[in-house]
Amino acid sequence: MEALLISTGIIALAEIGDKTQLLAFLLASRYKQTWPIVFGIFVATIFNHTFAGLAGAWVAQLISPTTLKIILAISFIAMGIWILIPDKMEDDALKEKKKGRYGVFGLTFVTFFLAEMGDKTQLATVALAAQYGTPFIVIMGTTLGMLIADVPAVWVGDKLAEKIPVKWVRIVSAAAFVIIGVLIALDYGPELS
Repeated sequence: MEALLISTGIIALAEIGDKTQLLAFLLASRYKQTWPIVFGIFVATIFNHTFAGLAGAWVAQLISPTTLKIILAISFIAMGIWILIPDKMEDDALKEKKKGRYGVFGLTFVTFFLAEMGDKTQLATVALAAQYGTPFIVIMGTTLGMLIADVPAVWVGDKLAEKIPVKWVRIVSAAAFVIIGVLIALDYGPELS
């Protein structure tokens, strides 16, 4: 249960102000089709985070617990610092793309899947799966965290962005990552075996 809750919370916080959340705003304001966008986000996240979670579990089997602890601690601290750097999503890049053959769902799926490649939430999924050793629970949690952050962005659009102090959410999220990294380094994190 800890892996699910931590994974959900970390990703939901990390996603606030991320380029994929901005992408959700842009898609919703441009196409005004809530459910195809939400379903596209969900499917893209499942595919992307499944790959990341399985990679994290595989890495955990290859590396000694001590080395894994050091890598995880550094990774979480680095992700905390990375969160402080705002993402920008160019509206022009979205305008260039047409709905295509599979409509708004297809556009959302492809755009979200590609935007998440190498993103901090994908890397966090790798690290969490390696840390907890339960990739499918972590994948459920990280997917839920993405949906918690991105679905309201689709439904509420720009109105939500004006009411949430993104700067402070970014600072709290960064602090959470750094604290987790420090706790792992000090052996207060979950046991790695």
